[in-house]
Amino acid sequence: MLRLYDFLDSGNGYKVRLALRTLGIPFELVECDILKGETRTPDFLKRNPNGRIPTLELEDGSFLAESNAIAWYLAEGTDLAPASRLDRARTLQWMFFEQYSHEPYVAVLRAWKHVGFGLTPDREKQVPEKLAKGNAALAVMEQHLARQPWFVGGRFGLADIALFAYTHVAHEGGFDMKPYPAIRGWIDRIAAMPRHVPITWKPAKAA
Repeated sequence: MLRLYDFLDSGNGYKVRLALRTLGIPFELVECDILKGETRTPDFLKRNPNGRIPTLELEDGSFLAESNAIAWYLAEGTDLAPASRLDRARTLQWMFFEQYSHEPYVAVLRAWKHVGFGLTPDREKQVPEKLAKGNAALAVMEQHLARQPWFVGGRFGLADIALFAYTHVAHEGGFDMKPYPAIRGWIDRIAAMPRHVPITWKPAKAA
């Protein structure tokens, strides 16, 4: 069985958990408290030298890191990964956008204000810029979703999972979502899907 090392409040980890749940793949969850440095221990660093979650242990005992890489690995050959070459590239385009233009602002503000990393005086100075850049990313998403219900190929897929993870909790970082009706509608569509689970969800432990 797959074993996922994760921190429940992490949107990056949630991408993987949501993909696993959507695909109906069983897995064991090993919770690691990043606030207590549990991913910086010598034991964990043997699994992922970068000391980050999520980290997925595969059936053969090898490890895979980086949330979008893990999600792509899990989705390969399933309905979550587009069949056409162009749609696969467009999916990667949005996943790269999420990590470069979205996560550094939307996720970081949430980490500071909600998860427990705290707002130091230096971080307080960075808040206006992160809000501005996060809102710029949300505006790009809003424009796209105003024209179509999903990010790629007219159907729910990996790009949606990657962007949903931190977007649906953006308000926890201080983002006002009222100006983004298309995003809010998209969030509602994902939340209504049959296998959807919240960010706090974890699989039941085996008896």
